[in-house]
Amino acid sequence: MRETLTSPPRAARFATFLLFSLNGFGIGMWLVHLPNIERDVNVPHSVLGLLLLVLGGAALIGMQVVGPLVDKYGPRRIAPAALGAFGLALTVPGWLTSWWSLGLVLIVVGFANGALDVSMNAHAVVVERGYDRPIMATFHAMWSIGGAFAALIGAAVLNANVQTGLTLTVTGLFCATVAAVAARFTMDADHHGKTEETVDTEAKPAPKGLVWILGGLAFALMLAEGVANDWAALELKGVLNASASEAALGYGSFAVAMTVGRFATDRVAAAVGATRVVRYGAAIAAVGLTLAAVAPWVPLALVGYALFGIGLSGGVPQLFTAAGNLDHRSAGALMARVVGLGYVGLLAGPAVIGGLTRFMPLNAAFALPILLCVLTVVFAWALNPRADKASAAQPMRKV
Repeated sequence: MRETLTSPPRAARFATFLLFSLNGFGIGMWLVHLPNIERDVNVPHSVLGLLLLVLGGAALIGMQVVGPLVDKYGPRRIAPAALGAFGLALTVPGWLTSWWSLGLVLIVVGFANGALDVSMNAHAVVVERGYDRPIMATFHAMWSIGGAFAALIGAAVLNANVQTGLTLTVTGLFCATVAAVAARFTMDADHHGKTEETVDTEAKPAPKGLVWILGGLAFALMLAEGVANDWAALELKGVLNASASEAALGYGSFAVAMTVGRFATDRVAAAVGATRVVRYGAAIAAVGLTLAAVAPWVPLALVGYALFGIGLSGGVPQLFTAAGNLDHRSAGALMARVVGLGYVGLLAGPAVIGGLTRFMPLNAAFALPILLCVLTVVFAWALNPRADKASAAQPMRKV
């Protein structure tokens, strides 16, 4: 029998909140300071783009390498260590002055971020089992909250002309310090009173094709999310001739709606089931992006982007939960595949849309993410609707 910790679920949930919010905060602070880093390293946009691809590639490798380690050692050990490594790596880029040294450091930053992405989601699934009701979407909402705080604090320190290296060093050390605190409250996978033998007996082997369908759905939804992140403002400005301030509201309405939606998703999933959250959410997202693409007025387009954010808000958390519960014995490896495919979609979406604009208007290129949302509606059955009906019939427990 493996060691069973006595950390209460609420303490473990709070630790998971810290993991998600600090990851979002660290990434946000990095993104806010990218223009300064580009200036200090003295590279053109094209070289910086290649360096960011290095970061993304390292993150994908980190996900696949760490997934099996999560299964072997448990997410409660890997996730805080990954956040600590991410924080320590983040202290370096702000001091660099050459592109090659930045590239080397970004390999470490990306690998640690990928490791953290898989391990903290795996730990979130473990904590969610202790509550016996959906709580995953709230963790993802905390990631968004962390990014929002990074935008506010980053703007303040940039306005005060604080040195980039100092800001990122303080940010990274703060993440590493809190990671050490969070490690005391994380939870073992067998905390809920199950021995290793019991877990193995109850776990059913995951159908080989099912994990790839879940990964494909994550790819589709995160590609659509990436399109909103990078192209919403440009679409409003280029198609509707919106001002710069009006155009910024496109992404703003999407991001706010997605964050609010994630805070509400857990309650909705508990009532109607994860499959319906993904299916109807993707349908709402398709309608919202279609409205944004064809709207003749900026206010109507903003409504479309808000619907798009609401629709996408709950899908990815449900997919990650489903992947983590396919087989408890290999949850980390399975989640690494689904999270990795989703990450590929997030990275590829903006580039694919950019390529399509060579042949069609930007709003017409939005047909691709709309189609992917429609396909998500069709394949949402992969989240196991029978289990959803059974869970939806159970009364909700209060936190």
